[in-house]
Amino acid sequence: MLDSTGLPRAIVIGAGLGGLASAMRLGAKGYQVTVIDKLDRPGGRGSSITQGGHRFDLGPTIITVPQGLRDLWAACGRDFDRDVTLKPMEPFYEIRWPDGSTFTMRQGEAEMEAEVARIAPDDLPGFRKFLSDAEDRYWFGYENLGRRPMNELWELIKVLPRFAWLRADRSVYAHAARRVRDPRLRFALSFHPLFIGGDPFRVTSMYILVSHLEKAFGVHYAMGGVQAIADAMARVIRDQGGVLRLNTEVDEIVIENGRVGGVRLVDGAQLQADVVVSNADAGHTYTRLLRQRTRRRWTDAKMKRQRWSMGLFVWYFGTRGTQHMWRDVGHHTIVVGPRYREHIKDIFIRGHLAEDMSLYVHRPSVTDPSVAPDGDDTFYVLSPVPHLGHDNGVDWAAEQEPYRAKMLAMLEERLLPGLTERITESLIFTPETFRDRYLSPLGAGFSIEPRILQSAWFRPHNVSEELPGLYLAGAGTHPGAGVPGVIGTAEVLGQLVPDAPSVMPVRIAAE
Repeated sequence: MLDSTGLPRAIVIGAGLGGLASAMRLGAKGYQVTVIDKLDRPGGRGSSITQGGHRFDLGPTIITVPQGLRDLWAACGRDFDRDVTLKPMEPFYEIRWPDGSTFTMRQGEAEMEAEVARIAPDDLPGFRKFLSDAEDRYWFGYENLGRRPMNELWELIKVLPRFAWLRADRSVYAHAARRVRDPRLRFALSFHPLFIGGDPFRVTSMYILVSHLEKAFGVHYAMGGVQAIADAMARVIRDQGGVLRLNTEVDEIVIENGRVGGVRLVDGAQLQADVVVSNADAGHTYTRLLRQRTRRRWTDAKMKRQRWSMGLFVWYFGTRGTQHMWRDVGHHTIVVGPRYREHIKDIFIRGHLAEDMSLYVHRPSVTDPSVAPDGDDTFYVLSPVPHLGHDNGVDWAAEQEPYRAKMLAMLEERLLPGLTERITESLIFTPETFRDRYLSPLGAGFSIEPRILQSAWFRPHNVSEELPGLYLAGAGTHPGAGVPGVIGTAEVLGQLVPDAPSVMPVRIAAE
């Protein structure tokens, strides 16, 4: 079906980064694209809320592979660096343990070796080997598997020997533990899966490639936050002739003659399309948006059996007159609790809201003054917690304030003394917020957990086998969560969606 411009139509459900990237690639392929999102601005989990003069970036805070974004812009005939300013972080982040010891992650090889030698000199050879291992997995897992479709079983069979050679069956933590002995260094080399929703003690060791990503590409902050990237993506889409319909929710994917026919909105309106890309969570896509379709693979029962990522408790707050306080607290800090393995079990396996916690603290105002009023600070503090699907589910109506109070006490004691009297604005997201705001199954923070049998071919595919004309993008499909991952889903999708046929306007054709 063609619109008034003579172009085939595509609808993208969800204006998260994966959906926006998909819309850009579809626009470059010649489709007339409409992006639909229930929020009031683009970005999805990468959007922001402004409150009391503080801009709270709600989700991802860093960019680790800028080239993925530059490639996306180039595919649209644009220059990413003209639209978005990235600022390299140096150092990347600091880890603080309860005993007062610290570890600062940097890009430079000599600086990192000096840091390892400072806290665990005997582990220096193992650290070097770990980084070599990470690079091997980067070339295979990221540049090879992560940038091509994995919807055919043969694609998996071909790479099984390489998976075995790289010991993909071993967990990230187990691999780190084989290389280094110091428990602090084991933590520093293994916690990264938490930022894509994975249990470090069970997620495949392929994900140690993140250590190489940081070393090779650095860690960057987008001035204006990830919201600035989402806004720039929206401008490209509009410049391509695309449309963004915000404050609008899709209720169902419409089926016509056995294939995609468009979408039906919650208000009953129906929009036609030749291609539909769902950037909604894969679980929501199959169990809700495709509820009228008898599904062969991604049935409700199969979706229920999936292991989902943990939930997140995120406290966003602003402080008054603190710009020159806490001078030793940089842009990113990880405040580690007293337990690691057992705490992770509480979160992922037992579904228990523990008394202790580990915190990721984001203080963007030290880099980007636009996030706060002059002289003030904006913070975002995240604690991994169980998702909503455990039998002993957390009652967040009762637990939200006590948990925030414990978080505040830990921040006061370990990082930000005098914080309580400086707080001016406050906003809290619990797993229930993720469920309701982002339509995330079980309130999971990062969709399906990236275990080995829930990755690559085992993950919901970018091209749906359930309905011709339906494609998937975002964290719940291949290659997975994280900014590089969701941008990568659009790159893979671009290889699967056919180019729009060249159609001349009727008037010219008649001539």
